[in-house]
This record gives sequence, structure tokens and C-alpha cells, in this order.
Amino acid sequence: MGARHEPVRTCVGCWGKAPKASLLRIARVDGGVAPDPSGRAAGRGAYVHRKMDCVRLALRRGTLSRAVRTDLAPEEAARLMVEIERIMGT
Repeated sequence: MGARHEPVRTCVGCWGKAPKASLLRIARVDGGVAPDPSGRAAGRGAYVHRKMDCVRLALRRGTLSRAVRTDLAPEEAARLMVEIERIMGT
């Protein structure tokens, strides 16, 4: 029996490739963005490594905003960081 194919995605923070299951999906929902730990929310999404450095890079460079095709206000970016930190347990 052959090995099962594992989907690979690219982190929008550091541009490193990793198995989809090891990354955190961030989805565009109702005009904003929110972490999608299950990876199953409807809508456009982007992936980041489960490291705050990658999340910060994605926000600072604007690559997360471009990937989900929405502008992130500073307050929304701060809220997103808090939610991600809670999910990651940091």
C-alpha cells in the first residue's frame, strides 16, 4: 500500500512550505478575519506556521491582508493576534 498524500501549503509569513495539518489557517469571515483552527471554515483563507514570528511577519508585510483579500485595520490586527495567541497557548 502506498503512502498517503499530505497536502502542502505555504506560510504567508516566512514563505516556508509545510504540511497543511501543521499550519494555522486564517479565514476571511463577515468582512473580517479570524483564526480557523479546524481549517474547514467557508471562504478565502491563508496559512501561517504556528509561530508568532510568522504571524507578525504576515501582518507587518501585509501578505496576510493580500492573501485573504481584505484590509486589516490596526485594531482588527491586534484582535487577531490575541485570538491566535490564545489558540497557540502562548
